[in-house]
Amino acid sequence: MAEEDDLYTKDGTVDYHNNPANKSQTGTWKACPYILGNECCERLAFYGMSSNLVVYFKERLNQHSTTASNNVTNWVGTCYITPLIGAFLADAYLGRYWTIASFSILYVIGMTLLTLSASIPGLKPTCIDKNTCHATSGQAAVCFVALYLIALGTGGIKPCVSSFGADQFDDTDELEKNHKSSFFNWFYFVINIGALIAASVLVYIQMHVGWQWGFGIPAVAMAIAVVFSFRGLDCTVIRNPGEVLSQGYVKL
Repeated sequence: MAEEDDLYTKDGTVDYHNNPANKSQTGTWKACPYILGNECCERLAFYGMSSNLVVYFKERLNQHSTTASNNVTNWVGTCYITPLIGAFLADAYLGRYWTIASFSILYVIGMTLLTLSASIPGLKPTCIDKNTCHATSGQAAVCFVALYLIALGTGGIKPCVSSFGADQFDDTDELEKNHKSSFFNWFYFVINIGALIAASVLVYIQMHVGWQWGFGIPAVAMAIAVVFSFRGLDCTVIRNPGEVLSQGYVKL
């Protein structure tokens, strides 16, 4: 009987069928590669799109430096406010996994729309030469709608993904508990790998190849992140929504 009990997690997590999570089939390093792949692709997409955004506003939307910087600051600020929405939805209603998955789809829609706004005639600004472009109010609006969809999307991922990774390790199992620190080492490593590629390779592509490629590659990266999310569903463990609230965490 004791051996049978050891087959399942004891920290309240379940599999995606809402059955007790079987340790031999779910969680730990069986699930973590998908979470790490998702995070690496998402960070590559975010930094690849955002690192050079002031230059895009100046060169393609023909905005003054002050206006461009202010618009980027407002957008970045929104990216750090929306996680409050994502965290609440995850803890109270959706759970971490489904919050990440659903907001990732919004993220991909935003990235795709941003790529189209930089590449499709009629949506992209009209350029006389490389440094002289004019965007209509409609074209600028499409760009900003895309950016704020991305801000909403990242708000569902940012507060959930690290804790979702931690959920894969049963805190009642000392061996798994010790492996959790190794997960976080890899987690921050892949974040920095994604940011490094974005700030070097993708910025170069934006400046020397074209914005459609500079935004398109991050869009593809984010689509791959969504694939990682759904591909790993059958081997992840899930903490049901409301459990953190019921433990009194939020009441603090």
